[in-house]
Amino acid sequence: MATCASPPFDHAQADVILRSADGVEFRVFKLFLSLASPFFETLFGLPQAPDGATDQETKDGLAVIAMSEDSKTLDSFFRFCYPSTLADDPSLENMADGLSLLAAARKYSLDLIEKKVCQALANPKVLETEPIRYFAIARNARLAHETITAARYTLRQPLIPAQFSEIELITASELLALLTYHKNCSIAVQPLTKNLEWLTDHYGSRDACIWLFSSYYQGSCGCGQVTDNRFSLWNMSPVTWWATYMQEISELLMDSPSGDTVRTAADRTIQTVRSVGCPICSGTVKENMTEVSNLLALKVDEAVAAIQLEMDF
Repeated sequence: MATCASPPFDHAQADVILRSADGVEFRVFKLFLSLASPFFETLFGLPQAPDGATDQETKDGLAVIAMSEDSKTLDSFFRFCYPSTLADDPSLENMADGLSLLAAARKYSLDLIEKKVCQALANPKVLETEPIRYFAIARNARLAHETITAARYTLRQPLIPAQFSEIELITASELLALLTYHKNCSIAVQPLTKNLEWLTDHYGSRDACIWLFSSYYQGSCGCGQVTDNRFSLWNMSPVTWWATYMQEISELLMDSPSGDTVRTAADRTIQTVRSVGCPICSGTVKENMTEVSNLLALKVDEAVAAIQLEMDF
């Protein structure tokens, strides 16, 4: 049995009834929908057959038109069509709902709604917290810019994503393309932890970054230096906690090749050094590590920017 939609789509003076796929009847005004959508303008402008000469369903003297969308999608869709004084724009916080609304907007030729939905999908909060879900929805909707942006945000997370419901929105080939992109980005940033020219070029000489060799120049520093020469600078071994940080970054970037990964690891290193209480390092570690991690993060993001997501749109 059909049910009546909630206000303002239950108006007694409405001139047409649009019934959703789940049986909800929207009593709406043709004028509002026609002004918003060329599709409805054409539909409502078609010549009407004389009474009794058609099998058109009617109710309360109004034509009843069956719609393929569900009531939730139509409610949001019609709110965009109605004047703002009669109906507020719907919330588009739920990405799956936004996808359904986007499909309806394209079907019924509402460019304004399509633009608003795309803007909602580009919410930075959604990208930061659920980039893989965002990617699946954006790809399914064939939103090129949003898909590429989401792919870049997934670099902040490990290569293999956890199970998520929207994975059914994309094909195995599309998921493989994302994983391949992720792997290629990981490969692209690895030289930065093996060749430290980005750091030596930045400082010019060891005297400009003496904090990296505190154990050599400050007798009261007990942090020690490493014997492993992988992270040596100017043929000198750096302070131990710096080498530990670089080793951690080298491993983390394999799974999460993003500048954000670099900065987060630096914050942990700062806390660790301060907790040890070295009188030399603890006072300057924040300033120095912030400078270096920002530099390395920039280099990582530059390397990643050169990698293309191999996907057709």
